[in-house]
Amino acid sequence: MATEIERKFLLQNDTWKSVARPGVRYRQGYLCDSGPASVRVRIGGQQAYLNIKSATLGVQRSEYEYEIAMEEAEELLAQLARKPLVEKTRYCVAHAQHIWEIDVFEGDNAGLVVAEIELRSADESFERPPWLGAEVSDDPRYYNVCLVEHPYKDW
Repeated sequence: MATEIERKFLLQNDTWKSVARPGVRYRQGYLCDSGPASVRVRIGGQQAYLNIKSATLGVQRSEYEYEIAMEEAEELLAQLARKPLVEKTRYCVAHAQHIWEIDVFEGDNAGLVVAEIELRSADESFERPPWLGAEVSDDPRYYNVCLVEHPYKDW
């Protein structure tokens, strides 16, 4: 079984920008976001994916991801995905032994910036970067799937 172990954090400042790799723009939409799993289509740069993720809360969830044709991804986003789409730019920052992914959201979620780290186990230790703020891993408002129905601008 494919498992994602991911923790999410807010940021306390933007000093991460000076060490970040160039960002990649993402557009993603949900074909299904209720029941035991969410089904998402995501375009990031020149690649497109279909992603299925268990709808459980917490840092550990089942996740399956498959590359799909860009043309099909565009059609799915235009015709079948719930609106509005989630749009963001993702930046990667290496810190200690980990890569942090920092998502700067756009559109209805503009102003929201979240850092994520993927771990090998739920209890794996990691060094906190100086720009890292409060953990929000257990707050469903910060899940991308929730940002469609309850965007950051409405909080």
